[in-house]
Amino acid sequence: MSKAFTKESDRDDDPEDDALPPLPPGTRNYITPAGWQRLQDELRNLLRVERPKVVETVSWAAGNGDRSENGDYIYGKRRLREIDRRIRFLTKRLEIAEIVDPKLQKNRKQVFFGATVTFVNGRDETKTVRIVGIDETRGEEGEIAWISPVARALLRAGVGDMVDVRTPNGTDQLEVLAIAYPDA
Repeated sequence: MSKAFTKESDRDDDPEDDALPPLPPGTRNYITPAGWQRLQDELRNLLRVERPKVVETVSWAAGNGDRSENGDYIYGKRRLREIDRRIRFLTKRLEIAEIVDPKLQKNRKQVFFGATVTFVNGRDETKTVRIVGIDETRGEEGEIAWISPVARALLRAGVGDMVDVRTPNGTDQLEVLAIAYPDA
């Protein structure tokens, strides 16, 4: 069928699919070794398990005749596009990633990339965060990107230091209580 008669959302060659979420100008894509491994494992799983399984389902569904009303085929093709998009994203991000091992940090008295920081905010809430790369953040695990406002405020601070961070509700003051790095 001619590309002229396909829906725009069905196109696989959409250049915006390949666009990476932009990094702030002049920043690098730092990542911890554990984050690198998680992304590698996800990419490997998509290539070796998920994609072949979906290709098999789409192939089977295509053999069942009319594709226009074949749910397995339609949803399988959509899932295949999602998988391919994620594969392109992971491949490109891993290519530009710079691995920084926090175990090798010499100055452990200040907050740098990979540090786990415990702080108290202006509302007397104690929080612990780990400063990681943009592509490996997991909020539920307390991991924040090194370019986030909280991480930027904490970088280079030492235990006992007070730092200001801009929040949607105004400026908040954080006091660093503890800094930890993984053991070498």
